[in-house]
Amino acid sequence: MKYTPLKICLYICATLLVMYAMTFRSKYRYLEDNKVEEGIFINKWFFKYPKTTTFFAEKKKDVNQIKALDSIVENVGTPVGEDEFQAQIKPDFSHIDTSKIQRLYYPKDSKAFLNQLKVNLQSAKCRIIHYGDSQIEGDRMTAYIRNRLQGYYGGSGPGFIPIVQAYQQISANVTPSTNWKRYAAFDPTHKRFSHKKYGAYTSISRFTPVYDLEKDSTVLETLEVSKGTIDISVSQRSYALLKNVTSIGLHYGNAISPTSIQVYNDGELIKSDSLIVDGKYHKYSIKLSVAPSNLRIEMESKISPDFYGLTLDGSKGISMDNVAMRGASGTVFAAMDSENFAQMYQQLQPKVLIFQFGGNTVPYLKDSSSVRNYAANLQNHLNWTRSKTNNASVIFIGPSDMTTTDNGELVTYKLLPYLNKVLKDTCFENGIAYWSMFEAMGGINSMKHWVDQKLAASDYTHFSPSGTKVASELFFVALYLDLIRE
Repeated sequence: MKYTPLKICLYICATLLVMYAMTFRSKYRYLEDNKVEEGIFINKWFFKYPKTTTFFAEKKKDVNQIKALDSIVENVGTPVGEDEFQAQIKPDFSHIDTSKIQRLYYPKDSKAFLNQLKVNLQSAKCRIIHYGDSQIEGDRMTAYIRNRLQGYYGGSGPGFIPIVQAYQQISANVTPSTNWKRYAAFDPTHKRFSHKKYGAYTSISRFTPVYDLEKDSTVLETLEVSKGTIDISVSQRSYALLKNVTSIGLHYGNAISPTSIQVYNDGELIKSDSLIVDGKYHKYSIKLSVAPSNLRIEMESKISPDFYGLTLDGSKGISMDNVAMRGASGTVFAAMDSENFAQMYQQLQPKVLIFQFGGNTVPYLKDSSSVRNYAANLQNHLNWTRSKTNNASVIFIGPSDMTTTDNGELVTYKLLPYLNKVLKDTCFENGIAYWSMFEAMGGINSMKHWVDQKLAASDYTHFSPSGTKVASELFFVALYLDLIRE
């Protein structure tokens, strides 16, 4: 067959007409999660295919929304990096339009809340504990906010570091010997211990297996002594203020067997002791005149105590702990042992608690009732945790925008805006400040643009390193604006 331009043109037109005609056969298919798909049913098979209206729809980006989203990032400029931090502690408001900053929502008596927050932050020593899901893993967000607050109020050190780390930690180098194991209260793959004593940092590390002496009291006689080591040094990749560590705390409990401890710095023995064997929570303190260059902790015991982690702090000012709980939704706290948790809080004396949860629940929310049920459950855990403190200020950071596919389009999860509202209302009613990450990013369908701008990862859930700094700066600027307000 001889092809001519006319025949090719007619063939293309005929193909387009057939494709157009097929759009009239396309039907909606309703899925279990309230989403719909367009397509054609042929017997028991379903083939995705657009309906007529979708076929001709011209997909345009909202130019105004794109400009608005770009202005959010451009407004805070390039976030402060490690090298330039010492020269700039306060935000540079010469280029920031504060009217575009997503502010915090405060409880009814906002003045009293802010006054107490200022008192707490300005105290001689102020510990902040930042609990969150995978959005803060590896000290993300916490590191930037800590650096800003320590620069403004004083303080140094990275705070809490788990002995066994489930994710890369950039703020300090903590290397345990290979016989250490980690057990987390929020880990679904681990059966929770019946004693429920996971401490304020919600996980424990051990250098021997777990033994039940109540079931077999003779097991202790048959065991050999085991040795566990921890090497600690400052990270060269972290902010300068994090490197000035002079106070190290080793937090432990549930010690049922004599345990010796030796501390070395640059190979020189600086401390030799025994841990307290009474089953209760204790803090073993290591005071230093200068930051350690190469610190080693060696312990020996037949049965390891439960170690809740290390705190690496300065002598005064702000200490800020990063407690990342992958997969968690903030509903694990009240399930832990109340006395053990309270004892540790009595030692730590946190003056500010920051919670950052909600994202892990979003894909599983089915209706408005499930949103309200989650918020009510979360409320109980927030109040339970706060009750262990001495009038700590509590701030909740809501989930970011998250996208899913709906009929082939990347869109915000349907119930996410409602979850954001319910969480905000719940915090308001319970004396907790709320910062809407969702609104700060730009609201509905903003995550796609953050991904396009390399500010978020391709999972359309987590921020990229540069996006983390932008989000952290947005939060800090919003908080700073209220802290300097008379």
